[in-house]
Amino acid sequence: MQRSEALTEADRLMTICNSCRYCEGLCAVFPAMEMRRAFTGGDLNYLAHLCHACGACYVDCQFSPPHEFDVRVPAVLARVRHESYADYAWPRALAPLFRRNGLAIAVITVLSIAAFILGLAAFNAPSTWLESRHGPGSFYALMPHNAMALLFGAAFLWAAVAFIMGARAFWNDIGEPSATLAKPRPLLRAIRDAASLRYLDGGGVGCYNEDERPSDNRRFYHHLTFYGFLLCFASTSVATLYHYLLQREAPYPLWDLPVVLGTLGGIGIVIGPIGLYAAKRKREPAMMDGGSRGMDVAFLAMLVLAGATGLALLLLRETRAMDVLLALHLGAVFALFVTMPYGKFVHGLYRFMALVRYARERHSAELEARST
Repeated sequence: MQRSEALTEADRLMTICNSCRYCEGLCAVFPAMEMRRAFTGGDLNYLAHLCHACGACYVDCQFSPPHEFDVRVPAVLARVRHESYADYAWPRALAPLFRRNGLAIAVITVLSIAAFILGLAAFNAPSTWLESRHGPGSFYALMPHNAMALLFGAAFLWAAVAFIMGARAFWNDIGEPSATLAKPRPLLRAIRDAASLRYLDGGGVGCYNEDERPSDNRRFYHHLTFYGFLLCFASTSVATLYHYLLQREAPYPLWDLPVVLGTLGGIGIVIGPIGLYAAKRKREPAMMDGGSRGMDVAFLAMLVLAGATGLALLLLRETRAMDVLLALHLGAVFALFVTMPYGKFVHGLYRFMALVRYARERHSAELEARST
């Protein structure tokens, strides 16, 4: 199979870096690179997803522009990652559609689902449409719970299957045995490294973005986004248990667990993505892949829209605005689910799997060193 231009360039850079090895203490990419003398396409995708784009290697490199070697590791590995989203996507035919028009498709999906829900409510109960409602079950006057569960359950199932198929393709391509995923040591090490964003620190001094002054801003906004998303997922999961096990219907009081989790999560997925977008606008162009900007912005926009409409719904859920806000929020969540497997979100999954492989390789190297 013929390599893409991005993989060819990544191979050239890794060969140069493997000869220099000045950056081996900065992150996991360079120690993993040093375990290889040649690089398959799977190796390069593995290294690309190990990269956290902290920019330290670009700032420290003696061969970065204006040197004739033109070593720009963060930008080139970002391009490889961007290509990999389509290469591993399932079904693969959908990936180019989202890659070219990610933001437009996401917005159209949000508005279409919102219009469908509002139209359904206006048709089934025109006398109560756009009226203020109170108490448990008021959300379901707009759309019956069973219909809501069926629609979003199908979207979640689609996303889950697409994620599993994409992860399987990535794992097979990097050549790692499936048995690694059953070993607790690499899994626990990868969970710790992923949860702390260990390699987004530029080797300890911080991340480089628009200049040569390191900071932890990108790590902070990444944490807000990641943990905000997890809190929102936890809120939905607890609300599902409330509904089916305790027969308690939403909306819940402000002090109840689903609302507290959802509020904290909503704040995270609004502030975090906005901070990441602001950092991206300021980022040194030589450290970026310009071709992935549209897809990245689409993902951040979907997170912000889901969080903002959820928070607005919480504040105005007993007013006439509830129907429109609920429809927009459900549309944003649906669009987020169906587009996640084809954009930036999958990088989190592939990065975790790359960290699992790196933890296994590092442990094996340590055992080999001890035996000799």
